Amino acid sequence: MLNQLQQLKPKGRDTMKIKAIHVYQHDLPIIGGPYVMSSGPLHALDTTLVRVEAENGVVGWGETCPLGPTYAPAHAEGARAALSVLAPGLIGADLTRPRQVHQTMNALLSGHAYAKAALDIALFDALGRLLDRSVADLLGGQVQASVPSYVALNVAPAGETARLATEAVKAGYRRLQLKVGGRDVVEDIDAAKAVFAAVGSEATLVVDANRGLSREGALQLSRGLADVPLVIEQPCDGLENCLTLRPMLHHPLYIDESADDLVQIARLVGNRLVDGFGMKVTRLGGLQPMMAFRDLCEAGGVPHTCDDSWGGNIITAACIQLAATVKPSNLAGVWSAQAYLDHHYDPVSGPEARKGRFNVSTEPGLGLSIDPEQFGNPVFSVC
Repeated sequence: MLNQLQQLKPKGRDTMKIKAIHVYQHDLPIIGGPYVMSSGPLHALDTTLVRVEAENGVVGWGETCPLGPTYAPAHAEGARAALSVLAPGLIGADLTRPRQVHQTMNALLSGHAYAKAALDIALFDALGRLLDRSVADLLGGQVQASVPSYVALNVAPAGETARLATEAVKAGYRRLQLKVGGRDVVEDIDAAKAVFAAVGSEATLVVDANRGLSREGALQLSRGLADVPLVIEQPCDGLENCLTLRPMLHHPLYIDESADDLVQIARLVGNRLVDGFGMKVTRLGGLQPMMAFRDLCEAGGVPHTCDDSWGGNIITAACIQLAATVKPSNLAGVWSAQAYLDHHYDPVSGPEARKGRFNVSTEPGLGLSIDPEQFGNPVFSVC
């Protein structure tokens, strides 16, 4: 990649500058919904799409899809408001310098990593198309041709959850995430036991509360499942609450929603305070900071996922491209919301899990072909 950038003629550098940024709003209805989590039912998602155009006509796409206004300090209208602040200051920026663009974004707006992520992903997509390289190549190089996916089973009665788990294992999935919380802990215990009885050691079982349990509830859950091999993910709100619980749990502890800062993550990895991460690309601000996260975890031997809260083809493709660069023994899996959505931005080459794995596209950028007409008029454009 560096050699290709060096071979580009200086007189042509103006053609690699950002000419326009278009921001779209798009609804993603959940098929067969609602999808139930500890925070309640989800019927549809509000996603935000970013299209970046360079002077030479190269286009890149990005996406951010916060999971409602209460899941995290992020919401859809907030993403678009933040993008309206960021976009004017990026016109004329050199898309071949993503680190510099990140520094510019941080100078323009403090925080709002989830909004910056959409621009970051779009820039990597455009840069890949410019250089005729996949995003995985830009992130350090693909180390596996396909990456494992996992299934997230929503809160449901034990029998239904066990049935869905059995179907997932038959379809080739080897990691099952069981949503818990928002009901009596005994029901969560029964559901996890039913899943383990149904699939046994054929799949790794993760129980994910999305911060929905009290400390007492988390201890009750772990004690009630002491004889079931599984991982507990983000049992309660607040990082310190989870960390003080860890010595009392009977299971490994993964952190999800509370891992939102690279300095904090370096402390967790360096001091061996957690057993893994459920990591979201948009939480840290996109693919650029995720490379640092990936390398920290590899150095510390801490496994992690490469996924996001929700979203369509674009965010899924970005997660897969990143996951392809992760040391296989460190990659816990990639989750995609696509199976729950009734729309594909790219119905032909959009990513789709087969036998529990995603093939990694080697096409330029994210490997997607997206018609902007499907999103209607932009919410706003900056040129």
